Amino acid sequence: MVKIRLKKFGAAKRPCYRIVVQDSRKPRDGTTIEEIGTYQPVTQEGENQFTVNEERAKYWISVGAQPTETVKKLFSKKNLNKK
Repeated sequence: MVKIRLKKFGAAKRPCYRIVVQDSRKPRDGTTIEEIGTYQPVTQEGENQFTVNEERAKYWISVGAQPTETVKKLFSKKNLNKK
């Protein structure tokens, strides 16, 4: 199954995540099909925490990719959960 999930990168105690489309059988930091956004939970004031290519996210959801629970919460901020 294809999932939309977070892929971790960044420094120690400063996590950053890429929002990626990936086969669910692959490891978290393994090869991905496509990168569609970023999420930075620890940011300076005024910086954007969450960016996503909405067109590609809608496409992947429409063809059956399942977002993880965390990604669903992020997508709900931009109303991307609906097909």
